[in-house]
Amino acid sequence: MEKGYVQIYTGDGKGKTTAALGLGLRAVGSGLKVIMFQFLKGMHSGELESVPLLGGSFKIYRLAESNKFFGAMNDAEKKELGAKLRQELVRVREVMEQEACDVLILDEIMATIHGGLLTVKEICALVDARPPGMELVLTGRNAPQELIDQADLVTDLGCVKHYLDVGVAARRGIEK
Repeated sequence: MEKGYVQIYTGDGKGKTTAALGLGLRAVGSGLKVIMFQFLKGMHSGELESVPLLGGSFKIYRLAESNKFFGAMNDAEKKELGAKLRQELVRVREVMEQEACDVLILDEIMATIHGGLLTVKEICALVDARPPGMELVLTGRNAPQELIDQADLVTDLGCVKHYLDVGVAARRGIEK
């Protein structure tokens, strides 16, 4: 791409990851290469099965993967996860430096900030390191103003009503 932009999908509503995956699907259909890094996700999700069916032009990698919810971790586990994330973050920088894709998605990157694993300044530096022709998509709740200021497009997905509130668990193929 001649010029890539920075997009953010944020808010308390459902659909941030889904929107990023949809953009990735559209990009692949137009001959672009997509890499998605998912942060702090450990549960199996349908995109891990469907994306490989696209023939290698869309790849998903998980960083700071854990099967335990962040809020349920003790301080030692959080510290260990943070150290692991810092080591794995090298892969994101390498993708940028090597311009290994046209669209780079950092799914749930905001959770690393709110969990105290990365700082807003570090994420802003990643945004600044993006090659000019690479589209960068950041997802997660409560995007900090500094990132919103850097972005070219910000979509706030708000929750009006959610069946989770009446006890419906995440469903295979829909939420996971």
